[in-house]
Amino acid sequence: ERRMNVTVRVFAAYADALGADQTTVNVPDPATVGSVRAAIAALSPKLPPRPIVAVNEVYATDDVVIAPGDEIAVIPPVAGG
Repeated sequence: ERRMNVTVRVFAAYADALGADQTTVNVPDPATVGSVRAAIAALSPKLPPRPIVAVNEVYATDDVVIAPGDEIAVIPPVAGG
């Protein structure tokens, strides 16, 4: 299985839990938003579930394929409604 490293910017509770504002995850290649979301969730049990993921500053669903060099951001889910 081919794999790739993806650098992910993290915010708010994710940055607090990881102790940094970015991290790198190793995911299957081709990478998808879903595989990145799963890799982030596996980093710490303290992370909020179901983060919002943006690719190149656009919110993305789990099936979006990530290309090398894309900017990935993980944002905690917003409460309320």
